[in-house]
Amino acid sequence: MHEINTKPRRGRPPKASRDNQDTKAALIRSGLEQLTETGFAGSGIDLILKKVGVPKGSFYHYFASKEAFGQEVIANYASYFMYQLDKCLADESVSEINRLSLFVEKAKSGMTNYQFKRGCLIGNLGQEVDLLPDSYRQQLIDIFVSWQTRLAICLQAAQTQGDIHPDANCAQLAELFWVGWEGAVSRAKLVKSAQPLQDYYDFFMAGLVNKDK
Repeated sequence: MHEINTKPRRGRPPKASRDNQDTKAALIRSGLEQLTETGFAGSGIDLILKKVGVPKGSFYHYFASKEAFGQEVIANYASYFMYQLDKCLADESVSEINRLSLFVEKAKSGMTNYQFKRGCLIGNLGQEVDLLPDSYRQQLIDIFVSWQTRLAICLQAAQTQGDIHPDANCAQLAELFWVGWEGAVSRAKLVKSAQPLQDYYDFFMAGLVNKDK
């Protein structure tokens, strides 16, 4: 998104027939699509508005600033991602040690469905952090920490069952998983194949399972 300006400006009022909340949600979805496909540096607000059919001058009737718009796009993505992650990690039909595989399968399916044009928004923005407004940095860090915390809880439950070595640091393992996962997502997008995701998961699990059990 080029030339982020944090100061709101006046513009033409939106059409009376357009519902404000629906339009705001559509703008967030359009921004999400654009950022996950092209990243921050390659995105522009004009294209996002054009896709939704909103005049440029009406943008500030929905968001206080472009920075605020980006924050809402990030929050929307994080909320959906965490909902999907929680569904996988809390699935009681699968043992704790195998629940991460549910997430991996969902990610493989998602990237395949979008023909590997979309990656992870949080990972993409993390790589471009020096181009982002300062407020985004802490927001991205907090999201990564929330993912790590969720995975650590699942790994600790598996550790209690004896599936992970009792001396393993589950919090550290969870952090390392997400560090490596973002690289696997980037490689999957590059080679247009889900294999890097599977390879990384297999590698992570090989060092995780308690072989003494």
